[in-house]
Amino acid sequence: MRWLPRLLSHAAAAGRASTAARSTTSHVSGGSHGFASGGWEGSPAVPREWLRKLWREELRKLKEAARSYESVEAAGAATEAPSWSYQYDGRDLDPVEAKLAPLLARANLVIARDIEWANIMFAFEQESRYIIMDPLFPQSPVGFIREKSNVIFRQLLRTRRPFVAEITDAMGNEIFKVRRPFWLINSSIYAEVDGKEIGVVHRRWHLWRRIYDLYLGNRQFAVVENPGFWNWTFSLVDEDDKLLAQIDRNWRGIGFELFTDAGQYAIRFGDEGLRHKFALAADVEELHVTRQLTLPERAVALALAISLDSDYFSRRGGWGLPFLIATE
Repeated sequence: MRWLPRLLSHAAAAGRASTAARSTTSHVSGGSHGFASGGWEGSPAVPREWLRKLWREELRKLKEAARSYESVEAAGAATEAPSWSYQYDGRDLDPVEAKLAPLLARANLVIARDIEWANIMFAFEQESRYIIMDPLFPQSPVGFIREKSNVIFRQLLRTRRPFVAEITDAMGNEIFKVRRPFWLINSSIYAEVDGKEIGVVHRRWHLWRRIYDLYLGNRQFAVVENPGFWNWTFSLVDEDDKLLAQIDRNWRGIGFELFTDAGQYAIRFGDEGLRHKFALAADVEELHVTRQLTLPERAVALALAISLDSDYFSRRGGWGLPFLIATE
């Protein structure tokens, strides 16, 4: 405050003049030894009115600074609050959508399956475990997928076994479940929220192509027609053959691919609505979709990723030492 030294010098001059005029009298007359009367012998007297003006000026400047800070903060919130990663703002959501939003309102998800060491070493089929990550925040998971199935069925039926998988947030709170019954020719997987079925994915038999039909209730909203063989991109398209979302299985290295079931899948719902792209997402090519999938439709798409992993990318283990050598 560059104005303060000037005010103090003027106040001191006024005080010295007042002291000279009253040299025959005491500067204290029954009052307290405060700033108004000098406070100590020989000190200049500072008028109370000047102190009031100084205090009011200081309060005014503090209030202006506070208002300026609040306006800058509000402007920053207005530009960045529409969410770095979320594509839904949480308003006007029904109870099912509100439960799905914390996990599925993101533009992209990465699902990585854990290594099953008992399966690798002894061909003992374990319950599948997956970690769900957001490419914008890769340092910590945003959710988990945990299979629950019968140990006997797992060893006898392998990839055709029935199971239920819980999809939870990072704190372990259940968001929804997927249920996959036993199958012989064509598999199906159901998405359920609070025990209520919201959608289903049916696999359609083909000699080499990988075809899936996705339903929300009784309405089909997407189809996947993958050419098969070494094509690991599964595009969800609508009835007009327009892109809705995409599931990519990522290559994790020859050791992982040959000897384990530890696949990694990127689910991309489109980048519309994102204002910032950083971390791993900065290296991902933008995906433009004809419309944003609803949150229940995204739950069905995540169920499809689990079904793809079980149908095509799970294998019998028991490799043991070769895996250890290949990963060194």
